[in-house]
Amino acid sequence: MVDLDAITTFSPAAFLASSGLGRGVVELKPQQNFFAQGDLADSVFFLQKGRAKLTVVSKAGKEATITLLAAQDFVGEEALASVPGLRLATATAVTGCTALRIARDEMVRVMHEEHAFTDLFLSFLLARSMRVQADLVDQLFNSSEKRLARILLLMAEFGKPGDPETLIPPVTQETLADMIGTTRSRVSFFMNRFRKLGFIEYNGRIRVHKSLLNVILHDQLPDDNAKKPNLTEGTRTRVRSARKSAGVRK
Repeated sequence: MVDLDAITTFSPAAFLASSGLGRGVVELKPQQNFFAQGDLADSVFFLQKGRAKLTVVSKAGKEATITLLAAQDFVGEEALASVPGLRLATATAVTGCTALRIARDEMVRVMHEEHAFTDLFLSFLLARSMRVQADLVDQLFNSSEKRLARILLLMAEFGKPGDPETLIPPVTQETLADMIGTTRSRVSFFMNRFRKLGFIEYNGRIRVHKSLLNVILHDQLPDDNAKKPNLTEGTRTRVRSARKSAGVRK
């Protein structure tokens, strides 16, 4: 007879919350790496608490921030490739982080044996793929000002279940400039503009207000309703006046 009391139901949440065979909880301080570009891709991390970022460095030494990570995100999923290789990017803690490090073999095992966990992980991969696609569209078609607004809203987790974290993690203007593909001076200009319009508060830490969604949803800022000056209109007016005056003198 099967002992029903001995049968336990697998819980993805419990699995990702605690240490066990092939997995262990790690604590990282701000600026500490989960892994570095070029390291052996031998594990996957699940971010339990904190914020992190994913960066790449070119052969010329230029660094670019690919994406920001929040709690409940996986990072390092390239370790699951059929032939394990090297890390393609560096994952770094932005704030203090708590993460579960899952060895590649354990990750493969649980995905094969536990369908609930497989569904959870595939949902994450789909969401990540959609995010990357949205980032590409944003980079190709939107202005740098609108891209900055979107990044700030994503960092504040607008659109996710629950209340948004309006006070976003510490981030430099250089990092924001890297993420939206512009210069630090342009980011500074846009941030000052957002602050004057009441979209954000910016005093060391950035607090994002829901009104910043207007930049994304309506594709215009409040003062865009005013007609922008036509730099050639004044010239044409002066020419017409000069011609008219010349005609009168004749």
